[in-house]
Amino acid sequence: MLGKSHGRATHCPLPWADLGHPPSLLNYPEPYRSQILDYLFKPNFGASLHILKVEIGGDGQTTDGTEPSHMHYALDENYFRGYEWWLMKEAKKRNPNITLIGLPWSFPGWLGKGFDWPYVNLQLTAYYVVTWIVGAKRYHDLDIDYIGIWNERSYNANYIKILRKMLNSQGLQRVKIIASDNLWESISAAMLLDAELFKVVDVIGAHYPGTHSVKDARLTGKKLWSSEDFSTLNSDTGAGCWGRILNQNYVNGYMTSTIAWNLVASYYEQLPYGRCGLMTAQEPWSGHYVVESPVWVSAHTTQFTQPGWYYLKTVGHLEKGGSYVALTDGLGNLTIIIETMSHKHSKCIRPFLPYFNVSQQFATFVLKGSFSEIPELQVWYTKLGKTSERFLFKQLDSLWLLDSNGSFTLKLQEDELFTLTTLTTGRKGSYLPPPKSQRFPSTYKDDFNVDYPFFSEAPNFADQTGVFEYFTNMEDPGEHHFTLRQVLNQRPITWAADASNTISIIGDYNWTNLTIKCDVYIETPDTGGVFIAGRVNKGGILIRSARGIFFWIFANGSYRVTGDLAGWIIYALGHVEVTAKTWYTLTLTIKGRFASGMLNDKSLWTDIPVNFPKNGWAAIGTHSFEFAQFDNFHVEATR
Repeated sequence: MLGKSHGRATHCPLPWADLGHPPSLLNYPEPYRSQILDYLFKPNFGASLHILKVEIGGDGQTTDGTEPSHMHYALDENYFRGYEWWLMKEAKKRNPNITLIGLPWSFPGWLGKGFDWPYVNLQLTAYYVVTWIVGAKRYHDLDIDYIGIWNERSYNANYIKILRKMLNSQGLQRVKIIASDNLWESISAAMLLDAELFKVVDVIGAHYPGTHSVKDARLTGKKLWSSEDFSTLNSDTGAGCWGRILNQNYVNGYMTSTIAWNLVASYYEQLPYGRCGLMTAQEPWSGHYVVESPVWVSAHTTQFTQPGWYYLKTVGHLEKGGSYVALTDGLGNLTIIIETMSHKHSKCIRPFLPYFNVSQQFATFVLKGSFSEIPELQVWYTKLGKTSERFLFKQLDSLWLLDSNGSFTLKLQEDELFTLTTLTTGRKGSYLPPPKSQRFPSTYKDDFNVDYPFFSEAPNFADQTGVFEYFTNMEDPGEHHFTLRQVLNQRPITWAADASNTISIIGDYNWTNLTIKCDVYIETPDTGGVFIAGRVNKGGILIRSARGIFFWIFANGSYRVTGDLAGWIIYALGHVEVTAKTWYTLTLTIKGRFASGMLNDKSLWTDIPVNFPKNGWAAIGTHSFEFAQFDNFHVEATR
């Protein structure tokens, strides 16, 4: 029975999307880029997201790549690096009411004073985070609504208190704190024992809670959020996972927001968690994208509720499996969302899902109180699974309730979603199909000659350790005036296992035979070094163990050919006329089981046997965290 007794009358700032690493989204040609953004953010069109949570770039590897910090060095501030500012503005353009959240994953190295730890100087780290919030407003007119602590890592109670004070001192009382983007347990217990900590934490956010919260978290009376969830392949099983947890995070765990990692799979598919976004847009060179089923599962909730709506007391599990929730705006509108996702078709990537059974059933709902006077409910329907029976976000005939005393019965089968609502604004938005999928171009050139780049990083390069940015070389008015430069001079405070070398990958993972040519410029005398590489077989959080064929030159007058990024597998080495502060042209040719290298178009080493890996990306990079420049990058691949 759905009446107006709110029980746990819970404010509901619902879903939801957490940023993965979509630099390639920014490189999409129009009109496709705007279409993708509409499917994600435009109200009553597609996923119609209520929240956008972004990473505060910290120069470190954070799953599928690095995101640049607004402060690479202590006296450096730049609020135009990376794609997050652009993305937040595009989201706000479509939905001015979208909630914005920022969360650091890694931090620039200078904050650690030599330690891999952000809590060495609490004031300094708080200052760094607050500058990001102030910069968002000053340079982009973006109001950040919530700020997090450190993604899935330790929190520091004194740091959280200092952060609150510093926010207040900058007039940012409206910015709320969410903690700790990890497990429920530690932060909840600490808040119950520490009155000041309790006061300054506004939301308890847990990751991958498996639809359950813990007693201590509920005892705080604070808002509980699943502040990162999903990260599952965006197939129909991923959509089933998403549909199930959107309902059951509240039914089982009283969580009033669920945030998906990640927003859109706009990164090379062979990186970790390929296609684990609500939709897929990983081909800026072709314009091809796919509106995956999790977009339409999102719509069942987002198009018919808003932040500020309340869950009714009457939510729960259905007798033969599945769940239902009901929400109201308090002004007479009602939305009921029912899901019957089966165990087999709704497994998320984590945590383990205990077995449950779902079978066909009839469910009767009775509207009570003022809801009993509702004459009509709109009906939206999704059926996941077999192609012949599959529907995504389809509007069915309305339910007329005038002669039924507010009672209606639904026939429910497994893997279905129903939304019943008084709102008439729902819409399944669509565009003409995008261009067909194409492979990465087999001939690719970039001379980096961009005077005023719209984006700080070159298209299609995916930084895996270090940060590579467009650079204007004032010392060289000639051919190398505009270059790509690796700009980190120390290791960041890491979130993952960043490599000891910097590296940016590009191209088609299936490339086998290819020639890579690039002009390189070592900036560090004696100890500096750079490389070009092919058949690079790993990236993201696995970058340290990447294999491939790496051709290095060093400022001390040596060269090396290695079978891995770390440099343990040495194929060849020798002396060569190389020094810092001079441009050189490196060429690497890999064909079948042999590789050869040239320096300034003269053969340096030939026919070195390379049996593994058989394929992978092309790459550029440096020996350590050091400044170096790259220009006139060119790949010719024959697959």
